[in-house]
Amino acid sequence: MKILLGIIHILVCLALISVVMMQHRKSGGFTGAFGGGGTQADMSGTWQRMSGLTKVTAVLMGAFMVISILQVVIR
Repeated sequence: MKILLGIIHILVCLALISVVMMQHRKSGGFTGAFGGGGTQADMSGTWQRMSGLTKVTAVLMGAFMVISILQVVIR
């Protein structure tokens, strides 16, 4: 079980790295990564405004965190 979980963790990690590398860089530097200083007041429907790669990144990041926690609990 530990070996299978480790292999899945490595595959998710590689997929996450590749998806992040495929994304376009946001303009605006450091502040652009955090919303550009609050230009949008309404945050409802944010999931629909995300691009496909951003959604895949969020799912892979969640899977990475869950698998990491599972590995700690199993050991």
